[in-house]
Amino acid sequence: MKKQYLGLFLLCICMIISTQNQAYATIKYNQPIKKETAIIIDDLGNGQGGTDQLFSVSAPLTVAIMPFLKTSRTDAIRAHQAGFEVILHVPMEPMRGKRNWLGPGAITTNLTTQQIKQLLRKEIESIPYVKGMNNHMGSKATSDYRVMKAILEVAKEKHLYVVDSVTTPQSITIPLAKKMGVPCVARSVFIDNENRVSYMKRQLQQLINHTATQGWGVGIGHVGHQGVHTMTAIRAMLPVFKKANISLVPVSKVIKTATHFKQQKIYHETFAACDHTQS
Repeated sequence: MKKQYLGLFLLCICMIISTQNQAYATIKYNQPIKKETAIIIDDLGNGQGGTDQLFSVSAPLTVAIMPFLKTSRTDAIRAHQAGFEVILHVPMEPMRGKRNWLGPGAITTNLTTQQIKQLLRKEIESIPYVKGMNNHMGSKATSDYRVMKAILEVAKEKHLYVVDSVTTPQSITIPLAKKMGVPCVARSVFIDNENRVSYMKRQLQQLINHTATQGWGVGIGHVGHQGVHTMTAIRAMLPVFKKANISLVPVSKVIKTATHFKQQKIYHETFAACDHTQS
């Protein structure tokens, strides 16, 4: 008789715990989350084509500003006043390409760890309102463990997030940043590899599709010879983002959204596995 009562008691406890777990899952994880994407505009700091048009875009873009150029500081101030998020566009050594494409302040693999850190700190200090950083070129530097460890140590020290522009599949930026506890996200789509508005619109649609599937995304465009067309395409596609129920937000917000979606996915996979075991 006592065993029967004990069995009923344990069954009730299990049912209560199960109900609480399901309620927790509903409250914590099943709330609808608005899907969000960020658009970064690279190469500011030198008054290149499309810069003025950029500031007429009515969306919270993120601007990546190269250091030590003639308009680096004023572009950062102007961007902040326009409601854009500011990040440092760090010139980093590529596998190939002309040295003058990097501009001043390039992080190269022949620098010592201390030199890399000192240079990066100066670059961060030279541009106001910096919230994060991404790489300009950098296919060689982003695949070098020592170089990236030095860069990420400074990012952590300065409480900055890192965006991997993904200029090489050999980049170690994201796995190393995660290991070191540095907030990070990778680029999803390059918007303007071809200087045609029609192409750029297709790339922006690809960003929308990616975000609809993954819950978040990051697109990268540029000022420069294609800059005017890039801004034209972005302005034209803003209603399409809205219709798809995708919010354009700063990169810092996308990093939080991406983390939430990943945690939710892990939770539901774990919950499903536990439920399967119980059945």
